[in-house]
Amino acid sequence: MNLLDLVETQLISNRLPLVAVTLAAVPHANTPVVLTMHWHGFVEVKLTEDSEAVGFQSVPSSALQVNSRWDSFEELENDMLETAWELGAWNVERTEAKPFERLGADAIEATCGRHAFGSSTVVLDGDSPFVSDVPDRDELVGTAAQSGYLHWLFRPVRGGLFSEITDDITLQPGGYRNPPCPLLPRPVTRPTHLRKSRKVLYSFGRASRLAM
Repeated sequence: MNLLDLVETQLISNRLPLVAVTLAAVPHANTPVVLTMHWHGFVEVKLTEDSEAVGFQSVPSSALQVNSRWDSFEELENDMLETAWELGAWNVERTEAKPFERLGADAIEATCGRHAFGSSTVVLDGDSPFVSDVPDRDELVGTAAQSGYLHWLFRPVRGGLFSEITDDITLQPGGYRNPPCPLLPRPVTRPTHLRKSRKVLYSFGRASRLAM
């Protein structure tokens, strides 16, 4: 799969700055993965049918099902690292999430698990926080609930919300970096083998001055 092409296509189509990009996968090779783009923007909505008063509602995130073949988590992670690197992200965060339908699991774990695959029980002003093109969403959420899942997150500079204020000397003008990404994927622990969910951080950026 080429995640960079998918993200850039969405940027061209939506013409909005990105807050974050995430990828979620269940621990079974060659199953669909879900790429989600979280936008910064607002749409105007009428407060009532009989009034001219309006309010502003956040643009929903875009969740896309990707059906490309993959044989290992390392393949997915390498694609995500390359995409984040070229889009100027400061870092990439990987979460190895335990199954969320288990004894003792917190409610927030279930919410995060559903959101990772473009599903939500939350309604904002009558609308879902996602526009989902994920035909296998229910099956993926059900598998993640029983087997856990992997989740990657980065915040792009190129096409991103903070493109004008970043302080990163590794970036080219325009907020991008030239390939290839210098970091390699690290070993993944299958979520069902974890005592608790685990996070792994890949750092790319370097500030031009030390914080005081």
